[in-house]
Amino acid sequence: MNTMTMQETGMQSPAPATARYAKCIEVSKRIRWDIERDVIRGRRFDFDQKFLPDGLSRVGDLTFLRPTEARLMSQVQGRTYANMFALVERFIGAKALEVSRDHWLGDQVALEALVRLSDEELKHQALFRRLDAMAAAGMPDGYRFVPEPNAVASAVLAKSTWAVLALTLDIELFSQAHYRSSIAPDPGLSELWKDVFLFHWKEESQHAIVDELEWRRCDAALTAAERDRGVDDLIGLVADVDDIVQLQAQADADYFLRCVGRAFSAAEQAAVHDTMKKAYRWQYVVTGVQEPRFAEVLRALVTPEQMDRIGRALAPIVAHVAS
Repeated sequence: MNTMTMQETGMQSPAPATARYAKCIEVSKRIRWDIERDVIRGRRFDFDQKFLPDGLSRVGDLTFLRPTEARLMSQVQGRTYANMFALVERFIGAKALEVSRDHWLGDQVALEALVRLSDEELKHQALFRRLDAMAAAGMPDGYRFVPEPNAVASAVLAKSTWAVLALTLDIELFSQAHYRSSIAPDPGLSELWKDVFLFHWKEESQHAIVDELEWRRCDAALTAAERDRGVDDLIGLVADVDDIVQLQAQADADYFLRCVGRAFSAAEQAAVHDTMKKAYRWQYVVTGVQEPRFAEVLRALVTPEQMDRIGRALAPIVAHVAS
């Protein structure tokens, strides 16, 4: 039996980053799942159950809603939640393929990790398209997802790689936080819906590790001026996300009010619109910037002045959600 150590043979242990990429590959292979066989399993949505938990939908703020109406709002928001993830994974997968170029003739372990990430993001997009079709089968006509994924992805990918990787890590981390803190523990949700985000969470957990490694690698190659421009790009991207969620909140509130089957007062209609807007800002902006791991990595890469600049840009959104 050959018991020679790596040092005795002149070999070196893998670099820490390579070892982390390798671990992501190992886990990716072990947890690999199929949309139909493992997630859908021949099931349909139970429309007597909620999709999105109250902790994300904020439906509890609308005390005048009847239980069936609150459930419909959770389903409207849940349908948009799936479509939002399909949208962001369009540019996440493309960016992963783009940065993989740096590893083509170098670290083949990192290259495999990024290729696997891209493959899984394509699968996630297919899963969320499947969910939208299944939701459409049991919900009233007239729902509309406003942003066009390719147009949004093109606009995002035009920004600096540093900023796109920052936004990507933010998204991957808040998706995990949503599952752990709100989706998994809620017994009132559709079991199929919970399973979708359980399987999504399993793979996103590895993606966030790869995202952080690539963001730090990108950051290490930048000048101070390039990083500062990246901070400006990140602020711009968050503003763009906020614009998108406000437009979708308007569309979803209008759709909900058309479908609910009874008239609301002007004040109640305004409350529906404001709550939808707050919920979407909470889901897609605030929970991300408040996620501890994201804040930790961001602080490690930027100056206090840049961190303050980011905070000032986010302040109006955070204040609205808290109001």
